[in-house]
Amino acid sequence: MTGRLRVGACVSLSGRFARFGRQAALGLETWRSLAGDFELIIEDDRSDRDTLAALLPDVAARCDLLLGPYSTVLTRVAVGIAADTCRLLWNHGGSGDDVQASRPGCAVSVLTPASQYAAPFVRHIADHPGAAPLCVVTGKGSFGRQVTAGAADAAHAFGIEVMRTGGPDFPACHSSAWNLISAGGFEDDVATVRSALKLPRPPRAVCSVAAGVREFSSAITNPAGIFGIGQWAPRTGLSAQIGPAETEFVTAYTQRTGTRPDYPAVQAVAAAVLATRCAQLAGGTTCELLWAAAASLDTTTLFGRFRVRPDGVQCGHEPALVQWTADDLHLVMLPAR
Repeated sequence: MTGRLRVGACVSLSGRFARFGRQAALGLETWRSLAGDFELIIEDDRSDRDTLAALLPDVAARCDLLLGPYSTVLTRVAVGIAADTCRLLWNHGGSGDDVQASRPGCAVSVLTPASQYAAPFVRHIADHPGAAPLCVVTGKGSFGRQVTAGAADAAHAFGIEVMRTGGPDFPACHSSAWNLISAGGFEDDVATVRSALKLPRPPRAVCSVAAGVREFSSAITNPAGIFGIGQWAPRTGLSAQIGPAETEFVTAYTQRTGTRPDYPAVQAVAAAVLATRCAQLAGGTTCELLWAAAASLDTTTLFGRFRVRPDGVQCGHEPALVQWTADDLHLVMLPAR
């Protein structure tokens, strides 16, 4: 290869996914400032499938390496476009199981699949003396269904009773200890947690996907004790075999933005690091060359381990369980592997 590699992405700088898309863009800009040898092309998909469908083919034509958008619903569109244009999509924002396995050879995922999100929390409550039922609240869309289905499967494996509901409308049988996990949109998760905490007998342990990012603390008056599920959290001692070290990136991001990154920023950087490394290993950027390089890779970035199955689904990385104190998120449990 000759010349500087061009890395392109459509991310949500506006619209309902903007709180996460902006972090992804800032993460990529910070990575570019550290890496130095790459060009970066970013367009705003406005959190809209039609806008993404209109923009992505042009972005793909202007770049050598194509990163996906944030959110499972947008990534579903992006994977189809990548397949139609014979480009490999580096998926950093769509954790839905169906999306990750939808187009083998056309998309490589860096994220833990949604059905495995809840495993650390279920392991945590299973270790608590005295088993208590787990109430799972499922938000709209396939992402929430996949997260809570995985939570139910994990709970059953530990012999934990599962109660299901489709919103903050909890079963009326909470006369004893119980636990809660909620998976949906950010606003839906916040509403569920608020409702649960107001009950005469609130859950013993509360876990929410939304609680995995720092913005959660501005939506909940007192988040202390609440668990979150994150694709990444700062973890001392985790080394990056490729790309910037965690401390290097977090310092640079904080200096650039005035705040520390959440996992949407770090997972986007991991996709860029892996994409550029595979291009270097393959000596080219065609879909076939990149796919072969990615399929053979077993390494770590600041995001954690990377290893994909033959269908492109991530099997090396696992999310971390975090918990809120009065003012910040703290790592509770490292990945099992």
